[in-house]
Amino acid sequence: MDVILIPGFWLDASSWNEVTPELEAAGHRVHAVTLPGLESADAPRAGIGLEDHIAAVVGLLDDIDGPVAIVGHSGGGAVAQGVVDRRPDRVARLVFVDAAPIADGDCVNDELPVVGDEIPLPDWSVFEAADLVDLDDALRDRFRSRALPHPAAAASDPLRLHDERRHDVPTTVVCCEFPSSQVHEWIAAGVPFVGELAAHRDVAYVDLPTGHWPQFTRPAELGRVLADALAS
Repeated sequence: MDVILIPGFWLDASSWNEVTPELEAAGHRVHAVTLPGLESADAPRAGIGLEDHIAAVVGLLDDIDGPVAIVGHSGGGAVAQGVVDRRPDRVARLVFVDAAPIADGDCVNDELPVVGDEIPLPDWSVFEAADLVDLDDALRDRFRSRALPHPAAAASDPLRLHDERRHDVPTTVVCCEFPSSQVHEWIAAGVPFVGELAAHRDVAYVDLPTGHWPQFTRPAELGRVLADALAS
């Protein structure tokens, strides 16, 4: 099927380059996305918000015939979630990579350091140790050299959800920083930040132990996980 890959903060379509071969080998047509405001280091980012990112992917989806899978990494998970909310009847599977759906009215992350209209990739000290597992010095240098400032509004805008049918779309959660057993415990305990995930009716969990950027630290394995998820 057609697979739309949505990167997380600071990344463009090329961040999926080492993941896509496994998907293509499985016969899928891959559409890796560069979201508005991340086309280049000097691209304009003022006024670009979360809804602009969702609309860009919806536009791509609307140009595709047949079943489509939507994959969102990290902050790209909220974009994927918004796309499914707008087109629940078009999405065959929704995949969150080290991400989870957020509630209506919540934002992705309004605590990152903003500079003007954008959020540059922060110093590594801003991240938790679990984020950085397997991201060695060479990978950190590679990541920073390719990182693009993220539009600030896309991080702080509230996500607006409208269609309850989003909960019926088969969903896979690829658990990297936290094992699936921990997610199940949070759901059982009624922890608020997994409330939207708990509302999904068909969820599969896959453990891929590594840090927050498996497309860099374990790309081939991530590709196989995604291919397996789309075969289920």
